[in-house]
Amino acid sequence: MSEVTPWSEVLELARPATVQTIYMVLVSTLIGVVGGLPLGVWLHMTSPVGLSPRPVLHRIISAVVDVVRSIPFVVLLVVVASFTRILVGKAIGSTATIVPLAIAAIPFFARLAANALREVNSTVVEAAVTTGASKMRIVRTVLLSEARAALVGAVGVTMLALIGYAAMAGAIGGGGLGSMAIQNGYYAYDDRVLYSAVVLLGVLAWGMQLLTDWVTKLVDRRRALANV
Repeated sequence: MSEVTPWSEVLELARPATVQTIYMVLVSTLIGVVGGLPLGVWLHMTSPVGLSPRPVLHRIISAVVDVVRSIPFVVLLVVVASFTRILVGKAIGSTATIVPLAIAAIPFFARLAANALREVNSTVVEAAVTTGASKMRIVRTVLLSEARAALVGAVGVTMLALIGYAAMAGAIGGGGLGSMAIQNGYYAYDDRVLYSAVVLLGVLAWGMQLLTDWVTKLVDRRRALANV
């Protein structure tokens, strides 16, 4: 049984690990939103209730999104390891972990975005159609505007999922709090380090959820004032 790590050393481990986790989650979330939002719009537009229904194309896109989403993240880490090595020169570390995190985030957010757009009141969309507005204009000024609060919430859900994925990546050298918990805590038989990492992951998830809830309420309030 190894000696318990002093709290000063736990803090020294926790600081860079926390920064690495935040870095991985924020960058992969950004990539996920940038890549997933157009995909989500495309999913909605080609659906039976969309502005450009294309059943066959919709089923193909939907199947691809669902297949990628269904791959366990640990498996995805291994599957894209060669691709990750080509992009960043290595397959381990916090920067390398962003690649599989982003690949997982894009279809995840796309499905959430498509669901948010589907909840937009159809009468508002129909009113925009009757004005002769183009489909792209309707997407920008009606669909995305009306669904912005739900889309912010979707960003929050994506971030929380990615915190869990980033922690899993620690099992194979992904860095961050997951690596701290597994490499420095579990394998070293040090409960102090292990539970400290777990608590920090929980606090990080809680903080991101609070931030997302605050932004969602802010967006809702502004939309309500704009409609007065």
